Amino acid sequence: MIRKPDFSLKLFGYVNNTQNSGVGNDLSAELKTFYDKALIELATPNLVHDQFGQKRKIPRNSGQSVEFRSFSALPKVTGQLLEGITPAGNKLNVKAITCTPEAYGDYVQLTDVLEFTAVDNTILETTKKLADQAGRTLDTVVRNELNGGTNVMFCSATDSDGAELEITERVELKKSSKLTVKQVFKAVAELKAMNAPKIDGYYIGIIHPYVSYDLIQDAGDRWQNVSEYAKPEERYIGEIGSVGGVRFVETTEAKIFAPEKTLGGIRIATVTKGAQGETSVEIDAECEATASIAVNVYIGDDAYPALNVTKGTGKSTVTLAIPLEESAVGKTLRVEGCTKEGMSVFSTLILGADAYGVTELESGIENIIKQKGFGDDPLNQRCSIGWKAHKCAKRLVEEYMIRVESVSGISGDAEPN
Repeated sequence: MIRKPDFSLKLFGYVNNTQNSGVGNDLSAELKTFYDKALIELATPNLVHDQFGQKRKIPRNSGQSVEFRSFSALPKVTGQLLEGITPAGNKLNVKAITCTPEAYGDYVQLTDVLEFTAVDNTILETTKKLADQAGRTLDTVVRNELNGGTNVMFCSATDSDGAELEITERVELKKSSKLTVKQVFKAVAELKAMNAPKIDGYYIGIIHPYVSYDLIQDAGDRWQNVSEYAKPEERYIGEIGSVGGVRFVETTEAKIFAPEKTLGGIRIATVTKGAQGETSVEIDAECEATASIAVNVYIGDDAYPALNVTKGTGKSTVTLAIPLEESAVGKTLRVEGCTKEGMSVFSTLILGADAYGVTELESGIENIIKQKGFGDDPLNQRCSIGWKAHKCAKRLVEEYMIRVESVSGISGDAEPN
């Protein structure tokens, strides 16, 4: 069973706040080791996207670039060997891909009632919260890089007669465009066709809980829970089960594509008033409040910058920055960033081995503790705990990863992340 580490106060022999006291602003080596270890170990469970990439240490000078290497396959040998004749041989095609780690970090200021002279409950709890923040932050760096990949599939939909509809772009995804076992098999077939290597005999799927619900419901008896594995103790961080040759790990940090802004809570509505040349339209939805807002909207297929929305009874008025091209009555108005049906879109990443590279957590993160009297603190009133990290990730082989986009049967209006 995978468990988060238990950093009790008995580690390193610390039982209360009177043992192994530090001196002045210097933290004892044992305490620094304790808090450094706590930060790293507690941040690790959040690094779901991080765990399947090639790992590289960050150089001492964190401004230096990190180099990953991508190896191309050798071509087949089509000619037979001739007796006594040595063939010309081949050359290994190695492509170096570099990225420069960027800095991230945050801190919490504490009052002068605390002392960094031994393990303290408040200090430890603060470290836990900072570690959680650090893990989610650094995992997002990797996630965003992976979701910029060029290989993408869109889950098909079904029409009123049950016929399958092929979807070719995100905005066209329907409410029935949920992730299914069939779509998983299709993604696996594409990876196999690209000779994408597997990870311990499987491809890996990184999936949001809302989408895993849809997939498990569709899979039925074909779904294998992680508890049914021959060696369940060897599961990955966040792993929930497998189907179709893919082991799935679940995380709420799986990418969600959704509008950054709405019209006072409105994503989609029908236009009931608006004529060519006018700069306002009336829609059949009531916004949360009258507000100025800068967001792009689509009326039909035409894009318009919206400036504000005015609340009405059972309706709202949207003011546009430019006049309407033609009468908008009866058309759908939607905020940019959602599908034409107003849905959020979820990314499920299907990965092969060596698809991407990441920098290691241990070589890139620093736990920073400042005791009372450090810096601008003339009355010894403040101390702080913080973290700083350098991180980068890079896609190495686009053909070894596929982003499968779908909607969710549970949440159609999930917030972007």
